[in-house]
Amino acid sequence: MNFENLYPERLARERRARLRAERLYEQAQNDLRAMNDHLRAHAFKLSDQVIAQREELGAIKRHADTLEGMNTQVSQDLQIAHVEVDRANLRLREAVETLQDGFAVFDAEQALILANKAYLSVFRNFAEVRPGIRYARLLEICAHEKLVELGDLLPDEWVFKMLDRWHKPQIPPMELHFTTGVSVRLTDRRVANGDYVSLVNNITDALHYQAELRDAQTRAEAAVQAKSAFLANMSHEIRTPMNGVVGMAELLTETALDEEQSEYANTIISSGQALVSIINDILDFSKMDAGKLLLEPTAFDLEKTIHEVLSLLAPTARNKRIELILDYDIFLPSQLIADYGRIRQILTNLIGNAIKFTETGYILVRAVGVGTSATGHIVTITVEDTGIGIDPDNQGQIFTEFSQVDQTARRRYEGTGLGLAITQRIVTQMGGNIWVDSEPGVGSCFGITLELATAHDRPAPAMQPLPPDCGSVLLISDHLISRDILARHLKTLSVNVLSATRMDTVRRHIAKSPPDFAIIDQDLTECDARDVMDELARHCPTTRIVALCSNLTEINAESERCKTFATLRKPVIWRDLLAALNKIATFNPPVSGPKGPGRTSAPASRKLRILYAEDNKVNRLVFSKMLKDLDTELHIAENGRIAVEVFNRLAPDIVFMDVSMPEMDGREATRHIRATPAGNTVPIIALTAHALEDEITQMLQAGMNAMLSKPLKKSELMAALRDHAPPEFTLPED
Repeated sequence: MNFENLYPERLARERRARLRAERLYEQAQNDLRAMNDHLRAHAFKLSDQVIAQREELGAIKRHADTLEGMNTQVSQDLQIAHVEVDRANLRLREAVETLQDGFAVFDAEQALILANKAYLSVFRNFAEVRPGIRYARLLEICAHEKLVELGDLLPDEWVFKMLDRWHKPQIPPMELHFTTGVSVRLTDRRVANGDYVSLVNNITDALHYQAELRDAQTRAEAAVQAKSAFLANMSHEIRTPMNGVVGMAELLTETALDEEQSEYANTIISSGQALVSIINDILDFSKMDAGKLLLEPTAFDLEKTIHEVLSLLAPTARNKRIELILDYDIFLPSQLIADYGRIRQILTNLIGNAIKFTETGYILVRAVGVGTSATGHIVTITVEDTGIGIDPDNQGQIFTEFSQVDQTARRRYEGTGLGLAITQRIVTQMGGNIWVDSEPGVGSCFGITLELATAHDRPAPAMQPLPPDCGSVLLISDHLISRDILARHLKTLSVNVLSATRMDTVRRHIAKSPPDFAIIDQDLTECDARDVMDELARHCPTTRIVALCSNLTEINAESERCKTFATLRKPVIWRDLLAALNKIATFNPPVSGPKGPGRTSAPASRKLRILYAEDNKVNRLVFSKMLKDLDTELHIAENGRIAVEVFNRLAPDIVFMDVSMPEMDGREATRHIRATPAGNTVPIIALTAHALEDEITQMLQAGMNAMLSKPLKKSELMAALRDHAPPEFTLPED
């Protein structure tokens, strides 16, 4: 049976329903498959997210673990730091408490932060003094409770002063004196964060020590004054009789004595002068030791000063047949500024030592400009000798007080051992330096270097003119050093210089060409100076002659016979040589060396009237005997009062005034004389046994013109008369 035919419509419906069901099923499968794919993808995505979150959670856990470890380390470090801070604070507190001086810290509001026991000990009776108290309150306690000495201030004024001190940019330190007798030095400082640090130093012992030092200094100064007064009095007491001893001995040498008597008299003179030299050294050393060596710079002529010292010491050198030579830089200024007296003392010590320790040969004094400064010239002066020399091991001690080379030398050569020590101190005080270069058995060279200001623009010796016709000069000397020095100076000024030591050389030179001038050393050894002069007079009558002599009296007669002849004492200085050359170049009357200003006034119609004030009988006798060969009118006064009376009655031409006299001393007498009309211009020369600088200053302030020290030498007296007596009175030269 065919169902399709029976139920065709039904079958068609069923077929369509099946088809729809199949399509729906397929659609459902597709949807289910799509949903399944979507769910699978979402599941994969969620799985990835879960994995990532797990990893992130793991990292977070690991980081948390790390942070936990770090936090643990930090906590440990913080604990260690707290321990270290506590330990440092403990150390600081212990250190602050260990301080013997007070120490405190205040904050910016001036409240106390901390203070040690030394600081708080002042306030031990005040319970309110603890950390937190204000600085102002501490000051109020100090002031109102009379803990500190306020001086002339009221308590509130003192508190205000102390508070105002802290408001200054730089807090000045100050001293506080407590009523308990304790003194402190208060040092406060404001630090960067605004806090204040206060340090209180106990200076009680230091102040007591300073007071003791001041008291000791006062006592020492009094002792120095007493010592100076004692030395001045002893100097006076020793010099006064020494004036009689040395003066009478000098006068004795001028009488008819045999050889043995002359030796005795000269021994008295040399011993007396040695004693005076020792006194001078002791006085100078005492002044230096007391810090009273004062320098008085004045304008002076260095070349002339050196020559004066050489002339003073020349007799001693001549007796030992030692040649004294001066080599002075003719380009140095004529006038320099320094303490003339101290320069002279330095030169006297150095040259005197050279003569003492030299038995034969020469002593060369050389002054050279080695540079310039802002105010003048740097000058080196050396003293070279051919003496015994100094061993290198002993050269370091020769500038030490009371020291000489060795025991043997001390026995052979007398002296205090102070000369070089004094010289070194003077040179040092003048801003210079001193040195020595020496070789035993060969000689020594002592040198000083000083910076000397220039006084004014007077020309240097090299700038002074030679005679116009001074084209050639014949130098006749067998002392090579002094001859070469003169030759060098002349050649510097473009002079043709010829040299000779023997007569045959002189004849050969004058045969070729007669020189314009001849300079002859009197002390020739290979020929006689007079024979040379005669030879020049016969063959070169136009040649002008200058003789250089150790002793003018031996050759001065020649100058009286020849108008073209002059004599100069050795060692010669350049200006004197120029003056002599210019003098004889004009055929004027002869000269006998430089003797100061010429006396052109008319001769006096009366004797030179001299007033001598002296209370010592021996000194009066010595003075009168020194003047016995002069045509003078001498009046003597026994004290200053009588001297004023004699002056007013007789109006003397020159006054010699002893400083220390009874009734009225020399200074007061001088002031009385200066107050009179006739006393304004009269020369007054002080005679004193005192050698201290303050004494000299007082003499000059009293109106005295110059000073002569006792024991008085006849040569110094004659020089003072020539320098200060009125020019109408002719006085003999040395």
